[in-house]
Amino acid sequence: MDATGLITPRRGLIAAAAAGAALSLAGCGKGEGADKDVGAVEDLMREHGVLRRILVIYRETAASLRAGGPAFDARQLWKAADLFRRFGEAYHEILLEEQHIFPQVLKAGGKGAALVPTLLAQHARGRQITAFVQSRTKSGGVAGADAAPLAASLEAFARMYEPHTAFEDTIVFQAWRNSLSAKQLDEAGDQFEDIEKQTFKGDGFDMAVDEVAAIEVGLGLADLARYTAPAPPTAPPDVGMG
Repeated sequence: MDATGLITPRRGLIAAAAAGAALSLAGCGKGEGADKDVGAVEDLMREHGVLRRILVIYRETAASLRAGGPAFDARQLWKAADLFRRFGEAYHEILLEEQHIFPQVLKAGGKGAALVPTLLAQHARGRQITAFVQSRTKSGGVAGADAAPLAASLEAFARMYEPHTAFEDTIVFQAWRNSLSAKQLDEAGDQFEDIEKQTFKGDGFDMAVDEVAAIEVGLGLADLARYTAPAPPTAPPDVGMG
């Protein structure tokens, strides 16, 4: 500002930069946990992230059952299956995918539509497996005769659901998004948020993350470092192709 009280161009640029920096600092001050707008597709994919953590629990407990290692608390496995039932099946699959996403994708046609019948069949099979897992773990233990079939069911579920979610993330959800206008996509995001709040009486995603984290702790599976792959063996000398 000069002697007349007016902002000169150079000082105006400095003032604008300072104001921008202040806004950035104010945003940072909200903390890492601050809520930010999440698009509908991102929300669907992060829900898949919760479900994939349950698949890790399934694979790890299946390996323990097959190895006949130390007994684990089967109530934690029951809780994992129950979380999948409530958050994955009753909410994510039925209320979002089957009632809103799949019909729109079928209407649009193409590669996404071709996958829908298989995805629906896998939803139904998954619910059968979830019911089986809960029936075999509700007592808090696993009977010896149930160990092998339970392990097989957990492994089969994980093997099915890993590509299931990957195909949805990369093909079906993208087809759904591309079939909607920007306004329709925003409206769908608001609708999904309303469904989530009505279903869980709050933020269902945060609830599910907290629940799966507690189950991981209960089963001793919470340390990410335990999943780090070992180094590969020393490569043999190159003997050529013949």
